[in-house]
Amino acid sequence: MNDNSTAPGWTRADAPQSAALTQSALTSLWRTFNGFLEWFGELGIFVWQVMRAAVRRPFEGRELIRQLDEVGSKSLPLVALAGSAIGAVLALETRHSLIQFGAKSMLPAAIVFSIIHETGPVVTGLVISGRVGAGIGAELGSMKVTEQIDAIEASGVNPYKLLAFTRILACILVLPLLTLAADFCGVVVGWIADTIAEPISFHKFIHAGFAGTSFNDFLAPTFRTAVFGLIIGTVASFQGMRSEGGTEGVGRSATSSVVLSSLFVILADVILVKLILVFFP
Repeated sequence: MNDNSTAPGWTRADAPQSAALTQSALTSLWRTFNGFLEWFGELGIFVWQVMRAAVRRPFEGRELIRQLDEVGSKSLPLVALAGSAIGAVLALETRHSLIQFGAKSMLPAAIVFSIIHETGPVVTGLVISGRVGAGIGAELGSMKVTEQIDAIEASGVNPYKLLAFTRILACILVLPLLTLAADFCGVVVGWIADTIAEPISFHKFIHAGFAGTSFNDFLAPTFRTAVFGLIIGTVASFQGMRSEGGTEGVGRSATSSVVLSSLFVILADVILVKLILVFFP
């Protein structure tokens, strides 16, 4: 008796092909997972090498100052513009929503609270991830593929201190300051947008916005961006110093620096928000 249990259009010859496709998919998945673990392992080794180099002389103060200018001063206009845009959008959108619920008097507090607690730090972190992360990844990547890093090491200078540590420390120190600048611009432009719709004095706006806030409301959200700076500087430096493949590799390093640092900043923000709510209720 013939076996008619197979589905229409299905033959026994298709079974080996299906098994091969399944095996190929599992192999691809394993390679992705294995590459993921290898990347984190190499990142851990890189961090350890940077930490070892950080406590040894010389401390490369001149290079640190140059990086503070590169990361901080040259990023300030972009951060201020981003903070201003966020302040204007929050003022317009929040005003419309609060009027619907009859809570228009809460508009200054809503703008200030939203910018300081979440929007300002996250926007600053993402902006710096895009500008500084790409710059560090491309700069160190080009130095790697042109063997400049090897030349620095051959001359007796530790490249992990000169190139990586100075950039990481600059990001850690500058991010909180840039966050304050973004918060200030956001609050001021939020007041301007609110004044255009309904005139209100700046003193009254600030008094109403900061009436229910304390010092802890500013401290924890602002200084959590130091963690963002640590992530951006570490990931971008690591991706740049492991570049290979010529100019194409430099492009990949710059792109991966932006993508990975932005992703880790968002994930870190989720974790840090929970910790802030626990320790600063």
